[in-house]
Amino acid sequence: MVCNGGVPSLDEPLKKVLGGNTAKVMAEQLGLHTVGDLLHHYPRRYAERGELTRLTDLPLDEHVTVVARVADARVHSFNRGKGRRLEVTLTDGGGRLQLVFFGRAVYGAQQKLLPGRRGMFAGKVGVFNRRLQLAHPEFKLLDEESDRETVERFAGALLPLYPACRQVESWHIEQAVETVLSSMEATGWAQLADPLPESLREQRGLLTLPEAFRKVHRPRSKADIAAARDRLKWDEAFVLQVALARRRYDDAQQPAVPRTPVRDGLLDAFDARLPFELTEGQQETGREILADLATDHPMHRLLQGEVGSGKTLVALRAMLAVVDAGGQAALLAPTEVLAQQHHRSITGMMGELAEGGLLGGAEQGTRVVLLTGSMGAAARRQALLDLVTGEAGIVVGTHALIEDKVRFHDLGLVVVDEQHRFGVEQRDALRAKAERPPHLLVMTATPIPRTVAMTVFGDLETSVLTQLPAGRSPIASHVVPAADKPHFLARTWERVREEVEAGHQAYVVCPRIGDEEESAERDGSAGAGAGGAAGGPRDAAGDGPGGPGGGTDGSAERRPPLAVLDVAEQLTTGPLKGLRVAELHGRMQPEAKDAVMRDFAAGALDVLVATTVIEVGVNVPNATVMVIMDADRFGVSQLHQLRGRVGRGSAAGLCLLVTEMPEGSPARGRLTAVAGTLDGFELSRVDLEQRREGDVLGQAQSGVRSSLRMLAVIDDEEVIAAARAEATALVDADPALADHPELRTALDALLDKDRAEYLDKG
Repeated sequence: MVCNGGVPSLDEPLKKVLGGNTAKVMAEQLGLHTVGDLLHHYPRRYAERGELTRLTDLPLDEHVTVVARVADARVHSFNRGKGRRLEVTLTDGGGRLQLVFFGRAVYGAQQKLLPGRRGMFAGKVGVFNRRLQLAHPEFKLLDEESDRETVERFAGALLPLYPACRQVESWHIEQAVETVLSSMEATGWAQLADPLPESLREQRGLLTLPEAFRKVHRPRSKADIAAARDRLKWDEAFVLQVALARRRYDDAQQPAVPRTPVRDGLLDAFDARLPFELTEGQQETGREILADLATDHPMHRLLQGEVGSGKTLVALRAMLAVVDAGGQAALLAPTEVLAQQHHRSITGMMGELAEGGLLGGAEQGTRVVLLTGSMGAAARRQALLDLVTGEAGIVVGTHALIEDKVRFHDLGLVVVDEQHRFGVEQRDALRAKAERPPHLLVMTATPIPRTVAMTVFGDLETSVLTQLPAGRSPIASHVVPAADKPHFLARTWERVREEVEAGHQAYVVCPRIGDEEESAERDGSAGAGAGGAAGGPRDAAGDGPGGPGGGTDGSAERRPPLAVLDVAEQLTTGPLKGLRVAELHGRMQPEAKDAVMRDFAAGALDVLVATTVIEVGVNVPNATVMVIMDADRFGVSQLHQLRGRVGRGSAAGLCLLVTEMPEGSPARGRLTAVAGTLDGFELSRVDLEQRREGDVLGQAQSGVRSSLRMLAVIDDEEVIAAARAEATALVDADPALADHPELRTALDALLDKDRAEYLDKG
């Protein structure tokens, strides 16, 4: 790799600084395109010489880099002399590791890997004949005269180990970084724009940006690494919070119609008919929202809380306040099942207040309409007419709300339920239907740690509901190890029967539907996927696809996920025979789905076998049991949401997490965590700690790669909170960042076209 001269800046293409082939591989394999990308590709860890040579601690199935000495090298023949295999044994005096080479690679490796030679070796750790092994590893010998400087550096102290892959090993990345650093240093870092204002950097005692890059890539001590990480975390937190602060500032400058409820109007009438007292949290959150709605700039608020904390009630009161003030409110739900459930729930709570203008409707009432893609033509025409004339004050719907034909008389409030399920364009399209920017209330049923809320939803004010309404019952949760103890699964169905006999109902949730075109091909036979779902002979024998030998966590040998159609058939002909069992899934016709939900809510069904269409919004107080099949295939937050469908009435709830994962596996650990607490905020931390940072701010949120490489939103609450305060103060004083050109440059780099549109549309 050679530097082509010139003064590289962070946005300089790597191909102009490194060799073209090297830059191409780094771009294709690691997503590194510019000098800035490479300098922000930080070491994943640092190893000391002794740490590197502890061969006994190597993790199985992970890509590793080790420094060790060749103890032995032997060539073996096989296949009657037609094949050759080179086995090399590495040692550090305490552990041993085998390398193996086949075919043409044998000759070259045999010439270099002689006993006594020391080198760096990289590859994926496997096992053969109960011995750790690297097959065809990349290697770099360290004791040649030409590598004396490298050897001295390795022997000195800290060796940076980078996120790498087979095509680009850690030492190749290190060489590239060294080339870039040398080029930058040769010019005195002339082209480097520092996004942190000097006053802020000095006040916080942070390194300059060049110092941070040097110390993170060329540390002389652990103190160097810590100081560099502190600085680089601040970069990420501060630039992102400035982007969010500018969004909040811009929103505050937009005009909106204040929506203040009238005395003795619709909201007061609704409150008067409630058969219960609002919780303190619901009252406080309601006051926050009403205060926002009364301002002349758009409300942007996030409403989150525990499962069953009454978020829908709080949102409905906000919608009624807007209707009181002469406007309309739209509730956008991600699925038809949830939209229908919200519509039923809202009209049920409002009673005659939801029949404004109709015979028997209340004088202060309004009309509440449902709009989904599968509605009949006549019902759809009437709903559209009610919206454009203003007869309907509230509309509940799916993505059908954003279609061109939908017009509002005066849209004043948009409520988005389960925001993460909608694309930016969908939310923006609905808000664009208002003449002036409407108020926005975002609801999420998944509790979010404060740090994540400040980062992902940093442009929104946040309201949190933690108090459950009176009358909610406790939920007991247990892991059912179906493979280890099949009689536990049999007991599961006995418990379902007992609850039904006591007059209650149950849910059984499965990961898939079972009518996929490829299901027969994947299952191998019609019943293979659910062969032992009901505790039948395949499970008991332990030799079916779901038996103890059916694969481990993440194994390719695992049977397909259990399916609604298969499990429902197994249960109705087996352990739940005689009970009223029905199926519910997303591929059913909307009318059929709605009919099943109505029957279940009315008590006409005993057991509902469903996919996750019942994850949020479904409220049947008489349902007391939730059985989740293949629970290990669901996320932590999803399990918590499903569990929240029971325990909604006066009877205690029971959640049974059925799994075939062995004790000690990561999947089993997740289930144990869910069973161990009902605190959704604690579980959200567990969930996010097990996911890559990019899942928090990357594809799951903006559709592009995460900008966070050093900052951990779960762990760095202090940095994020401080950066938010500093960013808000700076933007309030200098909204256009006229006095901070370097910060504008950093924002431009962070907010590429996709991210900028994401923040602009919210």
